Amino acid sequence: MLIDDKLFNEILPQAEASPRGRIHYDLRTQAFESGEWHDTSQRMLNVLTPGTIIPVHRHNESSETVICLRGAVEEVFFDDSGSEVEKHVLRYGSDCAAIQVPRGVYHTCRCLEPRSVIFECKDRAYDSVRTEDLLEK
Repeated sequence: MLIDDKLFNEILPQAEASPRGRIHYDLRTQAFESGEWHDTSQRMLNVLTPGTIIPVHRHNESSETVICLRGAVEEVFFDDSGSEVEKHVLRYGSDCAAIQVPRGVYHTCRCLEPRSVIFECKDRAYDSVRTEDLLEK
């Protein structure tokens, strides 16, 4: 499978039609069988449209790698009280196209350009109870 503009353009209409303004495209290699994934990583493309809101959250059991494959996004870090402490623009083809989000750090990603695409990976499969903690303000 090629991960290229053709694939991004095929996925983009789903993101634009989504009420969330984004779509996840799963890249795991092992099949979903008997109600569980055998590939326990999380590897996905996230196709974003401007205005999409990704809740401020943290991953308690894994760091997260974010790589901008098209467009531009802003990765924003917060302290435990919800105050913004750091932000970085990730832009495809720039000197800063990727970031490693440390385990346990609250963060969000804001879409800065239409048709932006990021690659995200974590050590464990998505589990909203065990691995993700939303920041309550």
